[in-house]
Amino acid sequence: MPSDRRPARGRTSIRKSAKTRGGRERPGPDPERHTALNPSRELRATLDRFGLRPQKSRGQNFLVDPFALGQILEAAELSPDDEVLEIGPGLGVLTKALAERVRRVVAVEIDRGMVGALTDALADRPNVEIVEGDALRLDPVEQFEVRPYKIVANLPYYITSPLLRHYFESSNRPTRMVVMVQLEVAERIVAEPGDLSLLAVSVQFYGRPRLVGRVPANAFLPAPKVDSAMLAIDVRPSPAVDVEPEQFFKVVTAGFAMPRKQLHNALPQKMWMPPDAAEPALRAAGIDPMRRAQTLTLDEWAGLTRELAGRGLL
Repeated sequence: MPSDRRPARGRTSIRKSAKTRGGRERPGPDPERHTALNPSRELRATLDRFGLRPQKSRGQNFLVDPFALGQILEAAELSPDDEVLEIGPGLGVLTKALAERVRRVVAVEIDRGMVGALTDALADRPNVEIVEGDALRLDPVEQFEVRPYKIVANLPYYITSPLLRHYFESSNRPTRMVVMVQLEVAERIVAEPGDLSLLAVSVQFYGRPRLVGRVPANAFLPAPKVDSAMLAIDVRPSPAVDVEPEQFFKVVTAGFAMPRKQLHNALPQKMWMPPDAAEPALRAAGIDPMRRAQTLTLDEWAGLTRELAGRGLL
């Protein structure tokens, strides 16, 4: 979330490597240093000219670090024929760079004031289409029909989970997503069994996420209170496991609703089943009833879903 303190001047870094608590690679210090913008006179001048101020309620933190922008573009693996959906373009710094590299950019911005500034800034970019509206209500089929597209976004922290789910469940899912999210959220998304969450299972069901790099708070204007991370997600052509998604997420959601409880206790309390029905179903699926939700793999969740469905418990 934004704070009122000025971003630190001087040098910042995209950090890579270092281990997380789950044993995965966590972005750590990068020996290659770089210089942040100072903190963007151009951006401040544009805000002043249009009478705009970043809105905390909308999580508006503008990325002003050129090295981080370059990392986003590299992670997106863009080609001249690509179409890109950019969510929350703000004042168009990333939008301009995307427009130089791809055939078409659809930039979705909910803030009417920002739309005016964005339209002015991108007047000379005929391959950019600005859509004023809520990205959570946008149907990608209306913009891209059945054509492939990529998503690039600096996401407000508070809409990360619903936005990812919205596009994963679209009838035309993106082929790749490169998103800036809160560091802690990124680490949860790439977690492995033993440290999984409902968010991690949801993302890994539809895609293969990986951390690209850590971005310090002073790479943004205004600076948020926490560091961010770039996350690249290669979206699967079909879900990771062959199971009906609605049933799958009904079971997973019930399991994670009480993550500290063992599954044989958690499932009956959140699903319509007799108290003694969960344990035999878990055993039949090859799962120790005393395990907890965060330890199950996607394959185990799928097996449990099939077992419960076969017993008429879904």
